[in-house]
Amino acid sequence: MSGIIIAAVVVGGTGLALGFFLSIMGKKFEVPVDEKEAKVRELLPGNNCGGCGYAGCDACAKAIAAGQVPIGACPVGGEPVAKQIAQIMGSSAGEMRRMTAWVRCEGDCQKAPAKYKYSGVQDCSVMPFLPDGGPKICTYGCLGFGSCVKACEFDAIHVKDGVAAVDRDKCKACGKCVAACPRHLISMVPYDNRYVVDCASRDKGKDVMGACSVGCIGCRICEKNCPADAVHVTDNLAVIDYDKCKNCGICASKCPRKIITQRF
Repeated sequence: MSGIIIAAVVVGGTGLALGFFLSIMGKKFEVPVDEKEAKVRELLPGNNCGGCGYAGCDACAKAIAAGQVPIGACPVGGEPVAKQIAQIMGSSAGEMRRMTAWVRCEGDCQKAPAKYKYSGVQDCSVMPFLPDGGPKICTYGCLGFGSCVKACEFDAIHVKDGVAAVDRDKCKACGKCVAACPRHLISMVPYDNRYVVDCASRDKGKDVMGACSVGCIGCRICEKNCPADAVHVTDNLAVIDYDKCKNCGICASKCPRKIITQRF
């Protein structure tokens, strides 16, 4: 019996000594935690989407606390989170403009027909390896195989009739769909801007008309009629300057191809 007691005392004593040693070492090598960084991290949504430009929310919180990025760096948290972070940082969040993704294409299965039938891997990333870069005649338009859909963590983008479409109310502007599109068709636009040019083709008018029934032909009618000087044709494609756009809709009403559309 005495042997059991001695063994128990030895094991217990060893445990206490080891615990004491680890406690001392833990305090000695403790990494100091920035209180602001910890509070900022608590406010970030935890999606680790990379929309802020960092690998995850931990890195973003550290950068915000260090003043390396703006208070509103998290696109998912948006203005509500930015205002709370501003209180922690003792500064102002400033004016923030909500952004949303937008797919620059109206070329659905009827408007932009295919030149051959494809039945292979259903992913846009495969298309560059196919003849002519994919089955559609237009070499600029949406391929419709959903790489952007797979990339979106917020169920904000879906393929409808061969073209990806964004639900602006669900979109968090994380930018994952932008990175996933091999044709670079997806851009970020102001959430409250009503008009967009739903085309990305930079071909000349005749070639555009042969590939799509609604594509921009670079006629400059929108440019000539915009009272705010917000629309200009560059490389055969109309482009809206959202800092100048007044949402008047004149460009959309004058466009002969009806490719400048009203989003809401």
